[in-house]
Amino acid sequence: MAKFFGNLHLVLVAGLVLSLALMFGLHGDALTAQSVTRWLHTFFGIVWIGLLYYFNLVQIPTMPKIPAELKPAVSKHIAPSALFFFRWAAALTVLLGLIISVQAGYAHQAFTLQDPYRLIGVGMWLAVIMAFNVWFIIWPNQKKALGIVEADDAAKAKAATTAMMTSRLNTLLSIPMLYTMVSFNGG
Repeated sequence: MAKFFGNLHLVLVAGLVLSLALMFGLHGDALTAQSVTRWLHTFFGIVWIGLLYYFNLVQIPTMPKIPAELKPAVSKHIAPSALFFFRWAAALTVLLGLIISVQAGYAHQAFTLQDPYRLIGVGMWLAVIMAFNVWFIIWPNQKKALGIVEADDAAKAKAATTAMMTSRLNTLLSIPMLYTMVSFNGG
């Protein structure tokens, strides 16, 4: 068992196979492209927001307490890997959410905040803003702060502050976004 659970890729594939077995075995004839898309949207949303909360609840507050000689373990190995999954989970969550809204026929009404889709529309806009922040503010600044791209010490410090503040903004926005997502009954 240790060999199985020690292999993350194998565990993820087994989880996918188990999910597919449940979908086809229990959902059978009622399984639709939209239900699979909703499941994937939820999965990637959990990865995205889970990593957002990891960064803001664990990594950012803990970094000042880590001895200087140990910080490269985070900045050179853990953070770049976590940021990879963070970025792509954000992109896939938003893309799949858009696909769901198109499949269900409410994309235009939601994005233009028309009733009865205003609630989900607000959530969609919050998610788009947050994903924009991930790709166009947090990630470019993290690349400087982590030394992935060349920057002097002053630029690194400024980039780290900008990335942190934008990440905190996303944390703030994630709370009402979650409310809109779980409270929407249509579609």
